[in-house]
Amino acid sequence: MEVAKITSRGQVTIPIEIRKKLGVKEGDKIIFLEEAGRIVVVNSAKVAFANMRAAFAGEAERLGLKTEEDVVALVDEVRDEMWKERYAGND
Repeated sequence: MEVAKITSRGQVTIPIEIRKKLGVKEGDKIIFLEEAGRIVVVNSAKVAFANMRAAFAGEAERLGLKTEEDVVALVDEVRDEMWKERYAGND
């Protein structure tokens, strides 16, 4: 169990062991969630990544991407299209 003290400004220093478990460092952001009547502290980057993963669920299959090479080829294709759009007519 770790204990932290609240300052007069409402600030708390998160103990080092908790920071390590959360995977946070100076400048990172954390989120306070209420779950089943308890307050839970989570790493905001991990929450954002989980939300992004959920939003993209099924997209690889929909696009027919089966391998890493398929993904690289799609990225190359999109970059090529963007390059052409941006620099078309700038000869």
